[in-house]
Formats: sequence, structure tokens, C-alpha cells
Amino acid sequence: MMQIESLNGIITFVTAARSSSFTEAAEHLGVSKSAVGKAIARLEARLGTQLFHRSTRRIHLSADGEAYFAACAAALDEIKGAEDSLGPRANEPAGRLRVDMPVAFGRQVIMPMLLSLAKQFPRLKLSLSFNDHLIDPIEEGVDLMIRFGDIGDQSNLVARKLASQRWVICGSPDYLARQGYPDGLDSLERHDCIVGFRRGLPLSWRICSEGQNIRFAPPSSHQFSDGAAMIDATLAGLGLCQMPLYLFRQHLTDGRLVEVLAELEPDPVDIHALWPKTSHLRPKVRYVVDQLIEFSQHW
Repeated sequence: MMQIESLNGIITFVTAARSSSFTEAAEHLGVSKSAVGKAIARLEARLGTQLFHRSTRRIHLSADGEAYFAACAAALDEIKGAEDSLGPRANEPAGRLRVDMPVAFGRQVIMPMLLSLAKQFPRLKLSLSFNDHLIDPIEEGVDLMIRFGDIGDQSNLVARKLASQRWVICGSPDYLARQGYPDGLDSLERHDCIVGFRRGLPLSWRICSEGQNIRFAPPSSHQFSDGAAMIDATLAGLGLCQMPLYLFRQHLTDGRLVEVLAELEPDPVDIHALWPKTSHLRPKVRYVVDQLIEFSQHW
């Protein structure tokens, strides 16, 4: 069983890791610099590893220190979140909320909603990351993920469908004036296409052909690992791109993009919120999921 002294040592360690020196950590904790140094030394002795690289003026986490800090900081945040969830404000979201989402959709759609919530509930603290691929939320310490499409067998996750989105192919008027409008699947071979890539391989498009939803590999003239960059490239006239309609809608309305090949549009793609399966869904996650469900009715 962990002793009280060990827990105090962890608090001292996390405070020091967030500081530039033991002196600064001591000021935050209201103890002496010597007390901080001794607490860290005892913790390092107990763990059998060096947590900090020390210089005359600054401290830096070692590789083991970085890993230990990530675990300890997350644990202390959870304790703080549990405390915040008690009492008269138990139903208000509070504590650290870690959300991972697709780059373009996350920045344009999800992040503004989360920023509004954080402003409304000052005790809610955000850690946002942006990835266009599925991560392991447990390994990455993520509370909530937003993802498009088939999520596969995720027995350790709970998935809640938020909405469905049309996927459309668009190009800029400038590009289409130069290259012409595509008039069928075969004509795409004569066009430049903007695609995502993962693990060094270009990603295929979703299309409907002869009544069947299939994957199609267009010419991958330009490859981006970032969905927002793909939109920028499309607006710049580099080629055709397939993305969720929501991300193109304003550009279509403004005339900066034009939809093409509507006859190839596949069935809408589902958007899910996913979170690690636990016996009790934490209030902050439950509240944000409820807000996402309500918000998604306008996508």
C-alpha cells in the first residue's frame, strides 16, 4: 500500500516537473528548496531511477521522468476531478478533459463548442489533440475521441453515434477551368487529386459505383496527413478532393469550391464519439457527450 510520504513525494515531483527549478517548486509548495530536493531524492531511490537531469540553474525531466510525470499528473488530475464532481456543483463539468479529434473537423466544428463550454465552466480544463487516425485512448490517456467511419472492433471502447455526413468531391473554379469537369469515374485518371495518407500510403476515396459503396484509389497527385491542409490545397486549385460536406459547405456557398461527380457520392459516413469503457462514466465526459449529441443535430 502506498504510504502518505510516497504520495507527498509524488505531489512534490509533479510540482517540480511543472517548474523550472527546485527553488520555484519550493515557493509553490511553501517549503524549503532542501525539502524539495530531499523528497525527490527519496522518490528516485524508491523507484530506482533518475527522474531529473539537474544543472546549476534548471532541472529537466529524464526519459523515465517524462513517463512517470505523465502518469502521475493524470492521476492527480483525476483525483481533482473526482473532488470537483462532489458537492453542490456535482453536475457541472470540472477537471481535466482530454479530447482527441480529426484535424479539420476538430478545429472547425468540435473545438469551438469545447471552448464555449470551457468559458461557461471555468473548472473544466481542456487538453485537445488532433489526429486523423485512430489512437488507443487508454494508452494515450484520452477521455474522449471523435472519429469518422467504421471504427472496427473496439471492445474496450464505448461508441455513440453523433451524426452522419455526406462525403463529396470538390474542386476550385480555377482548377476546373484549367482541367475541365470530370464526367465519370474513368475521367478521374486525367485529374490531379488531393488525398490523405497514413503510414506512408495514400488513402482511397469512398464512392458509389453500380449501386455499391466501394473504395477507389484516385491519382494521388498531392498527399497530406492533415485534413485542414487538404482543404487549403483544394482552395488553392491544386486538384479535386473528397471530404465531409460540412467542411466544404461554406466554401461551396461562397463559390470558392464546386461539387463534382455527385453521381458517385457514397452513403453518408457516421461520426462517433468514443471513450474508454468503465463502470462509471465520469460527469465531465457525460456532459460533453450530451452536448455533442445536441450540437450534432445542426451538422
